[in-house]
Amino acid sequence: MIKVGDELPAQDFPVTRADLVRYAGASGDFNPIHWNERFAKSVGLPDVIAHGMFTMATAIRVVTDWIGDPGAVVEYGVRFTRPVVVPYPGEAVITVSGTVRDVRADGLAEVDLTATVDGQTVLAKAKAVVRPPI
Repeated sequence: MIKVGDELPAQDFPVTRADLVRYAGASGDFNPIHWNERFAKSVGLPDVIAHGMFTMATAIRVVTDWIGDPGAVVEYGVRFTRPVVVPYPGEAVITVSGTVRDVRADGLAEVDLTATVDGQTVLAKAKAVVRPPI
């Protein structure tokens, strides 16, 4: 039984430039800010940054792992607060945690997510609505 205040197990998700290249191929988003350091810096970014949708998809994994069914997510939204800078060599690590904020009268649970990199928030107002298992 899901209840208000339940905490989802926090997870760390390492992100490398190779992950971004694979995501670009899958999504069709080949914007050079996601793979070309020189270009990213030329437009004022600190370095290559992760795709916003990649970051969003990574964060929801905490919910889908917890609920056990990606199809149970009926709503999901975030506000992007800062880009996920992915250095080379190395990786960025997105740390995601969640807490059940509400269990509605219709049985759906609202989950607030926190996503950070190096202690700085990268997604704000991140909220998922899920249908708990029966």
